[in-house]
Amino acid sequence: MADTQASRCESSDAMGTDINNCPVRKILDHVAAKWTILILLELKHEPKRFNALARALPDISKRMLTQTLKDLQRDGLATRTVYDTKPPSVEYALTQTGMSLLDPMLALVSWAAENTAHINASQQAFDMAAQ
Repeated sequence: MADTQASRCESSDAMGTDINNCPVRKILDHVAAKWTILILLELKHEPKRFNALARALPDISKRMLTQTLKDLQRDGLATRTVYDTKPPSVEYALTQTGMSLLDPMLALVSWAAENTAHINASQQAFDMAAQ
């Protein structure tokens, strides 16, 4: 794994990638956002309606949920389907691209879970030393 990571870094350096003009940066800004990850996790098993997402993520405002869902649609990671019912119902689902994002995203989630105790201890030690 270290060889793969090193080769990616070398490849990026060889291409002269400008961090301020990196095409991947814009995507990572959206994908790595707090609400994006939580919404993708909510949609991983099945499509959900707006209110079901709002109930599953009680800390998110309706405005932020709406904006994040629009961003996911714009990026091609989620679809929005409107059903002709009274009142109309709307359902959100992951696209194939959205589904393909789950494996790397879940790897990051697993890494975070595995390292939470270490990170918390490091933060506490840093904060204590700064006092």
